[in-house]
Amino acid sequence: MTEKAPTARALARESVRSGILAAARVRLTDEGPSQLSLRAVARDVGMVSSAVYRYFPSRDDLLTALLIADYDELGAAVEAAEAAAGPVPGARWVAVCRAIRTWSIAHPGDFALLFGSPVPGYVAPRSTVDPASRTTLTIVRVVADAVADPGYRAPAPTGTGPGRAAAAVADGVASLRAFGIELPEEVLVRTLMAWTTVFGTVSFELFGHYVGSVSDGGAYFDEVVARLAEDLGFVAEFD
Repeated sequence: MTEKAPTARALARESVRSGILAAARVRLTDEGPSQLSLRAVARDVGMVSSAVYRYFPSRDDLLTALLIADYDELGAAVEAAEAAAGPVPGARWVAVCRAIRTWSIAHPGDFALLFGSPVPGYVAPRSTVDPASRTTLTIVRVVADAVADPGYRAPAPTGTGPGRAAAAVADGVASLRAFGIELPEEVLVRTLMAWTTVFGTVSFELFGHYVGSVSDGGAYFDEVVARLAEDLGFVAEFD
């Protein structure tokens, strides 16, 4: 059955909703997530606040919509970069990590909403989980494909020992199994460390913590990416 085309009313509503979200994203950059106000956003789009409430009944509803839009936009950028990098895990790893940094630098306010300090009084609902998982799953798939290569050599266990490591990543194991992904325990631990390191490195750059230490953020990021790949047991391939 052919899907019906959206009505003019539906298109107009979506256009207004998109305008509200765009104005809110500007506010995120200018003021930060914790200062986001529906009244201020309403002024920015030339609407009375009661009209905005018809699209987003509360600030939390607006924050949820922003989270989903941002997670999906970041996820799409990362997935596209990975697809364009070809089949080699080392090249895909570099493409994915660089895409995370590129998107984040272009959207500092959105990055702060996704990975900065929690907004007081706001708890993200379940609807944000799948969009939030897109980037993480792309990273994990790259590592899983590297592990599946016949020439892959798994890194030797280090740290506090197998028992403690398993307990530390129990939630990660359950999450990956739900998506049909299995990784050796040691690789999973290192993948989680790599994931947090990538975003932590971007966070330091965006929030100005490189002063007096890092003079070239891009070059330093690539060095981190290369060393993380080595720690995971494969070689990063740069173009």
